[in-house]
Amino acid sequence: MKRLLILSGKGGTGKTTTAAAFANFSGARALADCDVDAPNLHLVAGIEGEAEESDFIGAEKACIDAKKCMGCNICMEYCRFDAIERQGDICHINEYACEGCGVCTYVCPRQAVTMQPDVAGKKQLYKDQKVFSTARLKMGRGNSGKLVSAVKLAMLKNAPECALAIVDGSPGIGCPVIASVSGMDLVLVVAEASKSGISDLQRLLQTAETFRTKLAVCVNKWDVSPDHTAEIEAYCAEKGVPFVGRIPYDKAAAAAINAGKSIAEYPCAARDALYQVYCSTMELMELPPIKNTAE
Repeated sequence: MKRLLILSGKGGTGKTTTAAAFANFSGARALADCDVDAPNLHLVAGIEGEAEESDFIGAEKACIDAKKCMGCNICMEYCRFDAIERQGDICHINEYACEGCGVCTYVCPRQAVTMQPDVAGKKQLYKDQKVFSTARLKMGRGNSGKLVSAVKLAMLKNAPECALAIVDGSPGIGCPVIASVSGMDLVLVVAEASKSGISDLQRLLQTAETFRTKLAVCVNKWDVSPDHTAEIEAYCAEKGVPFVGRIPYDKAAAAAINAGKSIAEYPCAARDALYQVYCSTMELMELPPIKNTAE
């Protein structure tokens, strides 16, 4: 199985739109959405059926036994995260503020506070027509890198004989991106034609190079700033990174998203450009491209 990861330096560059189009062009039967803070690939990738859902256990959080708590407020005084609130005669833990440090368990004179496993999110696995693995992390939770690894592993375990796996990663260069990059055959970076887009691209390339992962770059909405697009191409040439194409700004992309469909289903200039990017990407991965049915 060849594994393709699609990344971007920030949200809104067209990463998920590109991932959904690639899934449509290739007919890939192994997909994963590793943007666990805000997963949305399922909205435009035609995912159907019921998901197998399971809890993701993150770090421990404090829990107060109301029967033992005498409302002395000592735990409140020592909590540096202001995660303990008074409710009536007893104290209560704010799960979104608790960092799981455990100081409250140490200072409580009644042993009313204990550390308990925290359900930090939900993992979902679809296996009807294609294998699609995703997850949603609860607000304010950590361990996103660990959850991303679990999402990837679920996809790989349940689609061992697929020729191609497409992974939609998280924006930026944080823990979920680092967890996504490992084990990939190619990382395609969807860059933005702007000054900040160039900076984002440089940081992403530095991050991916740490893992010695093969890279490629394309620019979405390139005609918004041809000068910045030319600068990105020049930077890729300087670094020896394959530049696989330009995608123009196209209102059909917004229409496709609003309809809950992939832009690959809308004959338009952006679709044709994306198909060429797809073909160049498959060539780098040494896989045969699927014919563009809109041609």
